[in-house]
Amino acid sequence: MPLVSLEDTITIALSVSDRHASEDWYEAMLGFEVIYHADDAGWSEMQTKTNGVTIGLGEHTKQVPGNCVPVFGVADLDDARQKLEQADVKFDGETDVVEGMVKTATFYDPDGNALMLAQDLTKEG
Repeated sequence: MPLVSLEDTITIALSVSDRHASEDWYEAMLGFEVIYHADDAGWSEMQTKTNGVTIGLGEHTKQVPGNCVPVFGVADLDDARQKLEQADVKFDGETDVVEGMVKTATFYDPDGNALMLAQDLTKEG
């Protein structure tokens, strides 16, 4: 049994210089559709043609070409993080929270590949 229970979603987070230009490209080239914009967070999310898989476009003034971070959905990020930390999994700083939107935490596999957990806060009452 796995240490952490993941939901049936994954977001592939990409670093881009212009989210809106990237949205246009992904729509025209691959048929992806914009789900939402979070302008305050510099984030847009697009639905791919695969159920449960989205592309997240994180706008950065100095993007990292080739940077791709799988973001795994969890129901309770704090609990998942605690379990992984107890198993000596290394995290990159504190948990980030965008109130009313999302809670995220970046961690690393044994080879140093970045992975992220995300808890959807829009589902909370």
